Amino acid sequence: MRTLIKNARIVNEGRIFESDLLIENGLIAKIAKNIAEVDSDKIIDASGKMLIPGIIDDQVHFREPGLTHKGDIESESRAAVAGGVTSFFDQPNTVPNTVSQELLEEKNQLAEGNSYANFGFSMGGTNDNLDEILKTNPLKTPAVKLFLGSSTGNMLVDNPEVLEEIFSKVAMPICVHCEDEATIRENTDRFKAEFGDDIPVKFHPEIRSAEACYISSSKAVELAEKTGAKLHIYHISTAKETELFRNDIPLKDKRITTEVCVHHLHFCDEDYSEKGTLIKWNPAVKTKADREALWQALLDDRIDIIATDHAPHTFEEKQQPYTKCPSGAPLVQHSLNVMLEYHRQGKISLEKIVEKMCHNPAILFQVERRGFIREGYFADLVLVDLGAEFTVGKDNILYKCGWSPLEGETFHSQITHTFVNGNLACENGKFSDKKFGERLRFERNF
Repeated sequence: MRTLIKNARIVNEGRIFESDLLIENGLIAKIAKNIAEVDSDKIIDASGKMLIPGIIDDQVHFREPGLTHKGDIESESRAAVAGGVTSFFDQPNTVPNTVSQELLEEKNQLAEGNSYANFGFSMGGTNDNLDEILKTNPLKTPAVKLFLGSSTGNMLVDNPEVLEEIFSKVAMPICVHCEDEATIRENTDRFKAEFGDDIPVKFHPEIRSAEACYISSSKAVELAEKTGAKLHIYHISTAKETELFRNDIPLKDKRITTEVCVHHLHFCDEDYSEKGTLIKWNPAVKTKADREALWQALLDDRIDIIATDHAPHTFEEKQQPYTKCPSGAPLVQHSLNVMLEYHRQGKISLEKIVEKMCHNPAILFQVERRGFIREGYFADLVLVDLGAEFTVGKDNILYKCGWSPLEGETFHSQITHTFVNGNLACENGKFSDKKFGERLRFERNF
C-alpha cells in the first residue's frame, strides 16, 4: 500500500515546513517537495493542515483485564486513535495486577489484533516480586511501574530496603507514582473526623497535599541519585516538585525525568465547585500557582513529557461520596485538542507540543523508530486541521464510560486523519474495519 500525502505543513524536530510524504509498506518512504503521484494507491491533499508524528502517551489505564465495565483495550485505543494517539503504555494496576511475567504476557496477548494503537504494557512492582521484575524483557516492555502511594491490590511499594534493591538492580526506566502514604492517611483521618465519608471534594488537594507529593518525589529522586537508577516520575502536580528536575542537559543524558498530565495544565482547585468529583485525580489538581509553575517548567524543559493518565470510571462510580469515589478520568481522546487550544492562545508552540508528546517519549523510553517524521520510521502520523472547531459532547465521546471532564468545552482544532503503521486507521471520525496496532519494541543495550 502506497499512500501519498501532498502539501502538508510538517511539524517535526523543531521545524515547520511544507512537504509531501510518501508511505510505503508501513514506513515513511520519502519526505520531499513535489513527490510524483505515479503508482500511489491513495492520495491525500493536506493543504492547510499540520502533519505531526503520532502521539506516544506513556501513561494510560485501559482497564483490561478485570475492570472492563469502565473501559477496555479496544474501546480506549479507538478513542486514542481518534485523538491522534498512535502508541500507549498501559499501567499494571488492572485486576489481577500485572506483577508476573505470565500476567504481563497475557495482557500483550489481549492487545494483539484488538488494539487500534500500538501498545506497551509496563511491569508492576510490589514489595515481594523483584525476581519477576528482573525477568522482564527490556526490548519488549516500556518500563517498570512502582506506586509509592496507595493503588489497586498489593501494589503499594513501601519497604525502603525493597525500593533500594529495585532501584539498584533494574536497568530499564522505573516509573513512579509519588505521594506519601502516611501523610495522606493522616490528612484523610482528619477530614473524616469532621465530615465522615462525604468530604467535600474541594478538600481533595489538602488531603493529597503538595507536601505528600514533595515528600515522596524528593525521596525518589534522592534514591535514584544514590543508585544511578533511570527514574521517571509520573504526573507531578506542584510548584515545589518542579525544583527537583534539571534542564541543563539533553534529555538523552538525563537519568531523572518527569512529566505533567493534561489535567494539571488545564484545571485548578477553583474548578472543583463546577466539576466536583469528575476532576478528582491522584495526585490532586491543585492551585492556580501550581498550575502556572507546571507550565513554566514544561516550557523551560525541566518537565520532559505531556501525558494523560487516562483512567476511565463509570459516571455512576464518580457520583459516590468522596471516600468511595474513585480517582481518575478519561482524557486520551482530547489531549492533543487541549494542547492545541493553548497553542491558539499563544501559550505554547506547535514545535514544543510535538517535542513533549511525540519526540520526548520516544527518546526517554528508547522506542524503536517512532515519535519522529523520518524516512525509514514507522508511519505513525496525524493530520490536524487548526481551523475546524467542535464541542465535546455525548454524541462524539468515544470512551466506553461515555463521559468526559471536558464536556461542553469548544476546541478549535480537529484531528482529521490518523495513520498507524502506515494504515489509515481513522479518517474524519470513521474507523477502518481492521485494527493496526502492534507491540512496541525498544532499542536498548542491556
